[in-house]
Amino acid sequence: MKKLERSLSLPYVVAIAIGGMLGSGIFVLPGLAAAKTGPSVWLAYLLAGICILPAVFSKSELATAMPTSGGTYVYIERSFGPILGTISGIGLWLSLLLKSSFALVGFGAYLLIMADLPLKATALFFLGLIFLLNMMGAKKVGKVQLVIVILSLIGLTILVLSGFANFDPSRLEPAFTHGSSGLISAIAFVYISFAGVTKVAAIAEEIKNPDKNLPIAMLLALVLITIIYSLVTFSLVGNVPAAELQNDIHPIYTFANTIGGQVAGTAAAVLGVITLISMANSGVLAASRFPFAMGRDKLLPPIMSKVHPRFLTPIVTIGLTCAAMALVIIFLDVEKIAKLASAFKVMMFMLVNACVIILRETSVQWYNPSYRSPLYPFMQLFGIIAGFVLLAFLGMFPLIAVIGICFIGFLAYYFYGRTRAERSGVLKLYGHRPALFLLYRKSNTAAWKSRTSGLLEKVKEANLDGALAEDASVVVPMFGKERSPEMLVEMGAALSGSQKLQVVHLTEVPDQTMLDALLEEDVYISSLNRRIATMAEDKKVDVDFDAAVTHELAKTLQAISDQTHCKWMVMGWNGRERNGLLIHNPIGWLLGHLNCNFALFKDRGIRYIRKVMVCSRPGRNDPHFIAAALRICTFYQAELTLCRVVSSSLSKEEVDSMRHLSEVLLQQCEVQAGKVIILQSDDPVKIIGQVSAAYDLMITGTPGKNFKNVLVGTGRDKFTEAAACSVLRLTIG
Repeated sequence: MKKLERSLSLPYVVAIAIGGMLGSGIFVLPGLAAAKTGPSVWLAYLLAGICILPAVFSKSELATAMPTSGGTYVYIERSFGPILGTISGIGLWLSLLLKSSFALVGFGAYLLIMADLPLKATALFFLGLIFLLNMMGAKKVGKVQLVIVILSLIGLTILVLSGFANFDPSRLEPAFTHGSSGLISAIAFVYISFAGVTKVAAIAEEIKNPDKNLPIAMLLALVLITIIYSLVTFSLVGNVPAAELQNDIHPIYTFANTIGGQVAGTAAAVLGVITLISMANSGVLAASRFPFAMGRDKLLPPIMSKVHPRFLTPIVTIGLTCAAMALVIIFLDVEKIAKLASAFKVMMFMLVNACVIILRETSVQWYNPSYRSPLYPFMQLFGIIAGFVLLAFLGMFPLIAVIGICFIGFLAYYFYGRTRAERSGVLKLYGHRPALFLLYRKSNTAAWKSRTSGLLEKVKEANLDGALAEDASVVVPMFGKERSPEMLVEMGAALSGSQKLQVVHLTEVPDQTMLDALLEEDVYISSLNRRIATMAEDKKVDVDFDAAVTHELAKTLQAISDQTHCKWMVMGWNGRERNGLLIHNPIGWLLGHLNCNFALFKDRGIRYIRKVMVCSRPGRNDPHFIAAALRICTFYQAELTLCRVVSSSLSKEEVDSMRHLSEVLLQQCEVQAGKVIILQSDDPVKIIGQVSAAYDLMITGTPGKNFKNVLVGTGRDKFTEAAACSVLRLTIG
């Protein structure tokens, strides 16, 4: 497959990002926003820019993880699944067409200054021209857009400097005409002004060094536009009384006319016409692609993905978008259009922030962004909470519209996309019951069996030799990030007790990636196969090696364990396992769904296993746990020590009793040369870390769950982190 050339440097990306924002947000909105908060409108723009910041960081991260995925719609659909994918696709489509409609109304207002024309009729006429341009594929040229951006910035800069020369501080009082609620309403109202900053993420594949340049470009563009918007509106209210701006939809003309006369006003009007028509055209171009992509993904009827045979443009969705814009222009006033556009964009950015949380917390294998958002998860939580606040202050009409679109999206999915969608989101795969209850119905048994069967077929198709061993005692899955694959396989061989071992290298890919494209054997898998074969020959163990690609890692592992009828599954581990209220790590999912024992190996790079410490909590005297540890010691010819950590308040008699019971347990398990140590400490994590330095391998059990684990997640395993040696954590069913 040919890849797009990475030809866009940082300055050009910044210009594109600025071009996505510069338009109706400053040429139309300031007057209407001033009616809500007064002279403090400049502060509303400043705070709105800050509220956008989390979405900038989140979308930068998502874009570097999925540089060819197609933008916000796919991020949401991949994270939440096709239900919210459908809703978000419709929401994104509406937010863009509303913003474009808003730009056309503003364009008409500026055009009226130069010619006496009916506002809505003029907007509809130029909408027809934009439809023809988009149908024929006449897109805005990057250099032309760059020229428009430069002209707009120069014009606004001259206007600000001239405005400061005539600035009247008395016009800034009273700053807040409607109190704090008016300010928050204004912030929510102008939110749409900054929405275009993240559009540049859709071209991440064409940006040089996207992991560095993309977040820098988006951040620079946001900072520059926030400063420009704030300075322009600050200078505006210092020259034009806020009361005169309340119903003004061409405030930049009014500003220029006030300080420079008719000539300056006309120049500002021309600048507004050029900027807004360019913005409306690019908005139709972008908006029409969302229903087109949804039709291609089978979430909407296939007619939506129809392409014009001559011009090769999505003619149906372009026509649908322009028709919807015409209805908006005819039936909605300017303020309602702006409120609806802001409401839908707030909702989309809230979901973008939530996508980062879901993908990070589940740790799906394919999610590997080269750029990571700072201050995670506080940045994302701030964006989500701020979004809820802004939605509440936009009023009932936008809220009802958002709820209505969610309902329409749900109906569209339920009656059409549900039986045709080929993807399932990460949340559905790794979500806990509360999240699944909100978004998904529990699959029936027949559907689950069908799904499992399909996964097994994919596994079989992707194998190097075409079949998994059905008599393997232990399965060792690998994901390409193991510190020492040979050592991990050795652990599996030790637990197998000289029985057959199945090693499977798995690659998890996003749903939009075709599995067939990744079935070819690569050099790493060939090398891994050779290394494991050499280890198997040296240790005299029976090992079968295969490889597979999958869309659903955890469920594929479950399917493999069912097919092989294994007793153990042994995986490499970084010590992290999160089981939160709504989402969890695939490790947590596997713990509750595998029909075999489960072992997690934390490799500290220790090659020779001679001394093994078994750490078992007092009261846990499972003979199977000791028997598994004994098999490992037998394989490595290592010395076994059973370690118990008890409270420092225990008496000598109680400690002696604990020692005696532990020695009896070792005898029952036929451990011939095992030792017992009892450690008294009120800080078990610290003492285990100190003692583990004298051992090569520590074997532990799965910690118990409590309410805190379920609510906020277990985080990192403290005992594993503290240990100075390698750790093997056993979960015995």
